[in-house]
Amino acid sequence: QVQLVESGGGLVQAGESLRLSCAVSGTIVSFTVMRWYRQAPGKQRELVAVITSSGNTNYVDSVKGRFTISKGNAKNTVYLQMDSLKVDDTAVYYCNAVIITTSYWGQGTQVTISS
Repeated sequence: QVQLVESGGGLVQAGESLRLSCAVSGTIVSFTVMRWYRQAPGKQRELVAVITSSGNTNYVDSVKGRFTISKGNAKNTVYLQMDSLKVDDTAVYYCNAVIITTSYWGQGTQVTISS
């Protein structure tokens, strides 16, 4: 059974940084395409960052240059380093893995940015 557990969210001021973690069990992170999504109140869930099995990354335009997705293969964990945070980054952040045809989600971690 694949399980994803996010952590690292919190309340910070604009301009500060946070690092989110997604601890993965039931699959090997280094072989899996991993994604971070976020959902702000009243908005649809949005794909924020992707990292492939070969380590290629892609980001939504609004976070390019500020967010970095990475894998910690030894800990089977995926990270999202978020720098220069903005109020508009406030959302619940979710980790995601699609294995064959099944999409797995974590429970989410709240990120709140104050001005």
